[in-house]
Amino acid sequence: MAKRARGTTTRPGQRAPLQRTLARPTTAITTRPATLTADEEARAAELEAHIVAEERQAEAAARRTRSRRDAEYGGVNTGGSIALRASEEYRYVARDLRRVTIIGGGLIVLLIALWVLATATGFRFA
Repeated sequence: MAKRARGTTTRPGQRAPLQRTLARPTTAITTRPATLTADEEARAAELEAHIVAEERQAEAAARRTRSRRDAEYGGVNTGGSIALRASEEYRYVARDLRRVTIIGGGLIVLLIALWVLATATGFRFA
């Protein structure tokens, strides 16, 4: 390890910091007026009207989606408490169980029909 010299701020292998002076601005800093000009007020009103129109469109789209969802799921509001969201999930589960039951029952009926057919014709799988 290199030996350090007393009174220096740099370590061995480092450059000494550059001595720079900050240039001060020669012009006075201008402050903005406390009031808006007529053009700025008109532009602000135009932007605000545009934002309000976009918000209304978004609310209308959300309302249409909500009404479509309510019609599909029997009036359940999905954006509320946990109980309401759980009831919607139970609707999915009930629908899936109904489908599994229909498919499973259909397969059992098919197997019974094949067994009856095989028994009636005397067909052997050997």
